[in-house]
This record gives sequence, structure tokens and C-alpha cells, in this order.
Amino acid sequence: MNSGRTVLAQLFDLLPRRAYAQAVARYAARERAPAMSCMDQLLCMAYAQLTGRSSLRETITCLRAIGVCRYPCGIRCMPARSTLADANERRDHRIFMDAALSMIRSARLELPVDPDLRRLNIRAAFAVDSTTIDLCLALFPWALFRKRKYTTN
Repeated sequence: MNSGRTVLAQLFDLLPRRAYAQAVARYAARERAPAMSCMDQLLCMAYAQLTGRSSLRETITCLRAIGVCRYPCGIRCMPARSTLADANERRDHRIFMDAALSMIRSARLELPVDPDLRRLNIRAAFAVDSTTIDLCLALFPWALFRKRKYTTN
């Protein structure tokens, strides 16, 4: 049996909690969705992202399945799907943007600069995620949808 900390708990230790708390205070996020703490929302959504969950229902089901292992990861409550949905809808997205920018700043300070980038005098280099996001056409009628990967002429 595992006597140490889970990988998920170790990853969550890397989150910039102070910057996140400042962003929560800046955007007054506690008042908008009082049923769930802002940190629990962040940890639940990070869990969903890291484990590849595609819906809130699936995320909540998996959080229930891990049971008491949630608490060492920092997730203090077991939210209902509607509570997590309300928190995602009501809280300002800039809270998460500020936390992400804080993580990018700290990564830039800790990582060595590639000699090729230094030679090119590039001020900033970014990695862009090009993952395809599935959309529900009923909710996004403006989205163009193709039924086949390749068109035949």
C-alpha cells in the first residue's frame, strides 16, 4: 500500500496558492458562489483536466470514487454536480487566468534559457495547446461541423 503522498497531491502543491488567493480577493469570488470554496473549485477542475474527464458528471463520479483520497489532495468537500456547475458559471474567469500567469512567471524564473532562443533575441516563447474541443451543436449553432475527416471531390 502507498505510504507516501499521491502524485496528484504533489502536483497540487505546485499551484501558486498565494497568487490565487489574491486573485480571489481581487475579483470578490467568494460572494458569487458561496456553497463551494474557490480553492476546491480550482482543485476539482484541475483534477478533471489532469485525468482527462470530459464532463462535470464524469468528474464528480470519479471524485466520489477516490473517496477519502480527495482530502490529502486538498479537496475538502465533495461537491454536487450542480454546485460545481454554479461555481463555474458565476465565478470570474480572470481568477484562473491570474493563477496561470503566475505559474508562467515562476516557470520562466526557474527554467534555464535555451541558448538558441538567447541567440535569436526572442523575448518570449510560448507553447500553444492545439487540442480539439468537442462542442454540442445545440448549444453552439455557430460552430461549423464536418461529418467526415476528409472530403472527396
